[in-house]
Amino acid sequence: MRDVFIAGVGQTPVTKDSDTRGRYLGAAAVKAALADAGIEPERIGALYVGNMLSGVLARQQQLGGLIADYTGLAGIEAVTVEAACASGGAALRIATQAVAGGIHDAVAVCGVERMTHVDRDAVTSALATAADWELEGVCGETFLSLNATLMRLYMDKYGVRPERFAPFAITAHTNALTNPNALLHKKLDLEAYLQARVVADPIRLFDVSPVCNGASAVILAAPNIASALGSRVRIAGSACATAPLALSRRRDPLELTAAAGSTRQAMRQAGVSHDDVDLFEPHDAYTIMTALTLEAAGFAAPGCGLDYADSARIGLEGELPLATFGGLKARGHPVGASGCYQAVEAFLQLAERAGANQVPDAEVALVQNIGGTGATVVTHVLVRDG
Repeated sequence: MRDVFIAGVGQTPVTKDSDTRGRYLGAAAVKAALADAGIEPERIGALYVGNMLSGVLARQQQLGGLIADYTGLAGIEAVTVEAACASGGAALRIATQAVAGGIHDAVAVCGVERMTHVDRDAVTSALATAADWELEGVCGETFLSLNATLMRLYMDKYGVRPERFAPFAITAHTNALTNPNALLHKKLDLEAYLQARVVADPIRLFDVSPVCNGASAVILAAPNIASALGSRVRIAGSACATAPLALSRRRDPLELTAAAGSTRQAMRQAGVSHDDVDLFEPHDAYTIMTALTLEAAGFAAPGCGLDYADSARIGLEGELPLATFGGLKARGHPVGASGCYQAVEAFLQLAERAGANQVPDAEVALVQNIGGTGATVVTHVLVRDG
């Protein structure tokens, strides 16, 4: 197996504007990544597209071939990868394997999702297909209700108040203020967090990531191409693990075993420890998931994830910066695209191109993308060489 580098990245602004169709969003992101890498389109051997909802919400499948066509890459290998909200991360992992295994020397990865052209009930129903439909969906469970269950279980088990989760959301909103591609440029403080309406007790409005649209892309390259392009950001670890979809089939719903397993594998591959990690891009679709993933990833003991709920500790100059461009919470969560957005943002940090959002001296980034309530978890470790 050979090393895999990120040669270039591209992204569209995350928006609620529903006018731009998915094929154009995806093509724009891939073209931007190609230009950023400075690589000719004809050198791209394959395109891997992460998407969750297009077949349900837009009646359009085969986004791989469709976006390849609209990007000027028609004829190459192109497939769509689905792993619920982890689709973007899963596409990145498959692409990484293709380059590492010598199948292709350069590939494009794109995550794309368009969600606001239909009503909220349709989106809620579509998202629920990522749960265990027979055990959860037919009972009326949604991802809002499932995460509310997790948050209530956590609060009751560890005796914490809902406001303890607020710093995760506040930090994400603060970081999004200086991200031009973020959806929410809205400063958040504890008072506003507590005054926000309860959407599914105990979850408040600012505990939840927004429904939105967007596309992001990365170009992966083998060492010889990466060297010629001056690429120094390497994917040092890539892993995926799974757990039962239904919360009722897990030994402990608060233990994200797939997140723990994929983190261990990715960090072992990369040869890094927790002390080496300079920033963490968690799957912060809900604030409860941030707490649970900090524990599963090994940064905190069970019940202690909220010890990190301190803006001074997780801010850009903190001990473990989180959601450095706003995360899913404030940059936005176009579900199939989020894993690629995370990779784009981690790359910008390690390439020292993050501008006002730069984490000082960042050399190692942990990126984690989750499908469902922890059923499919894809974890990557990115490092800056040299």
